[in-house]
Amino acid sequence: MNMQGKTVLITGASRGIGASAARVFAKAGANVALVARNEQAVAELSGELGAQALAIPCDVSRYWEMEKAVNACVEAFGGLDVLINNAGAIEPISHLSDADPEAWGHVIDVNLKGVFHGMRAVLPRMIAEGSGTILTIGSGAAHGPVEAWSHYCSSKAGALMLTRMVDKEAGEKGVRAISLSPGTVATQMQRDIKASGINPISQLAWEDHIPPEWPAETLLWMCSPAADAYLGAEVSLRDEGIRAQVGLS
Repeated sequence: MNMQGKTVLITGASRGIGASAARVFAKAGANVALVARNEQAVAELSGELGAQALAIPCDVSRYWEMEKAVNACVEAFGGLDVLINNAGAIEPISHLSDADPEAWGHVIDVNLKGVFHGMRAVLPRMIAEGSGTILTIGSGAAHGPVEAWSHYCSSKAGALMLTRMVDKEAGEKGVRAISLSPGTVATQMQRDIKASGINPISQLAWEDHIPPEWPAETLLWMCSPAADAYLGAEVSLRDEGIRAQVGLS
């Protein structure tokens, strides 16, 4: 997939899937706007990628910051073709009966409202231009309960519905929306899950997790017409057929 002349904005770009996606899209020729709260990390990644990268400190849980980030991206690169909603949180992992309401709500603010904020900030522009792609990192947790993950499961289920809503309301106006369920990925989030010691996912060995480069490469593939069968739906990296199409081994 050649992304020469295209611009991609990636939230949660400071590490994990987000940082890997930035490298993959930059290699494919895209301009990349790196959005994250960790200003130093995105600045370092921007320095690594060069002139085609822009670091934008931003807290996606605040709409005005997300809107400002989108405007900065458009001002720097002249447009915005792809939004990747990747920023996510899972801590604190806790049972409902013990959950801290404020901390529980913060995960909703990042994982659900943050996705809405990104979509809301880019949709008017994409609809006006009659084109654009919105990709959101989903999870198998959107489809069923996982012990001590009430905030995460609820937020990911909501985010999947937002992808369906974009397709419902803007699909015929040229906007593509797809969710990616990557499975378990070797990132800091999995280290946090491991440390919790709660539920079977925390018991997985590190080698059971896929590398972050796999979902990054899949996101690039999802920008191509080959992924159009999944518009308004979800691509799962647990599917061997998907892995084969993307070229993952």
